[in-house]
Amino acid sequence: MSLKDLPADARPREKLLARGPGALSDAELLALLLRTGTAGRGVLQMAQEVLASFGGIAGLLHAGADDLKRVKGLGGSAKRAELLAVLELARRALAEQLKERAAFDSATAVKDYLQLHLAARPHEVFAVLFLDAQHKLIALEELFRGTLTQTSVYPREVALRALHHHAAAVILAHNHPSGGVQPSRADEAITQNLKSALALIDVRVLDHVIVAPGQALSMAEKGLI
Repeated sequence: MSLKDLPADARPREKLLARGPGALSDAELLALLLRTGTAGRGVLQMAQEVLASFGGIAGLLHAGADDLKRVKGLGGSAKRAELLAVLELARRALAEQLKERAAFDSATAVKDYLQLHLAARPHEVFAVLFLDAQHKLIALEELFRGTLTQTSVYPREVALRALHHHAAAVILAHNHPSGGVQPSRADEAITQNLKSALALIDVRVLDHVIVAPGQALSMAEKGLI
């Protein structure tokens, strides 16, 4: 069934305008973005199938351009571009929150922000949130890629970037492409090495966040910082 065949009060656009976005299901909201389905498949059915293929809205939000391209009906550039634009808007909204509020007081926002940036990466990425004296976000930088070990993360480089940004504190972050967010011994060792190195230039390590699609772990909350 296409959207035009639905009763007027059941069509996503009319429903949203009449009752607000909270009244719509994930599939209905996605259908509004997609606008059209494919031959023999209405847009609402397509939206449901897209969500199912990514394990829900959280998985879709962590999908990259190549992931979307492999989904039937998203091979064209227009729909993919719109979905990626929504994802980027979400990132920027969270970044603005962290620039206006102390990151240490917004643990959930920090996790969400880092998940949107790192969780979908197919390889390990080590990133650093540089914060000012009020613990507000100055910048996020990806500094290292590849399998993370004590020898692949250079404290000197992190310290130089902290000095460049005049940062008073940092939050470390990396992703686990294979899933799961439990810190390894290497993760704990890297954290302690960087904590010691940055203390020499009076920069505090507030946290080390590990992300994977749909989940994130704060080492500070686990008492590991």
